[in-house]
Amino acid sequence: MIRLILGGDKSGKSAHALELFLAAPPPLRVAAMGLALDFAFREQIAVHRRERPPEIPVTEPGLELPRFLDAARAKGGTILVDSLDFWLFSCAGAGVADEKVQALLETLAGYAGPDAPECILVSVEAGLGPLAADAASRDFLRRLAALNQAVAALAADARLVVAGLPIRLKGA
Repeated sequence: MIRLILGGDKSGKSAHALELFLAAPPPLRVAAMGLALDFAFREQIAVHRRERPPEIPVTEPGLELPRFLDAARAKGGTILVDSLDFWLFSCAGAGVADEKVQALLETLAGYAGPDAPECILVSVEAGLGPLAADAASRDFLRRLAALNQAVAALAADARLVVAGLPIRLKGA
């Protein structure tokens, strides 16, 4: 089963996803996608690490997220991917976004079945901010919006987190 947790920056989406994750079937695994390129982001990553129980394995699959998820599906349990926006940014920077997005969507289709393990994906909702002034940022936001929409179509559960409050968009 796929759960998609969307929200703006600092909306509480990761905290909500972690809450769902910790209540989900084991074994639990985390795929962390953020790269600490500055001090403030390193601290944000450290906060996320402190919030998770230390015994939960964390992998940083980078561009190979589709391959990681494909291998993890056979192990069952639940995977938390935090977050798709950082993964897509890495793919775009490496010039492989279209190829990797297609591979990710094909992999996620295997999680969409009723007997599939749970995959909780966190992403920034691209439509919440102002229109970016430069072409590269607009292109990235369009790619992220398309990715979010494609994942939402596969998801059994989709939620938007605003001011720490989850709003169910799809699912029972």
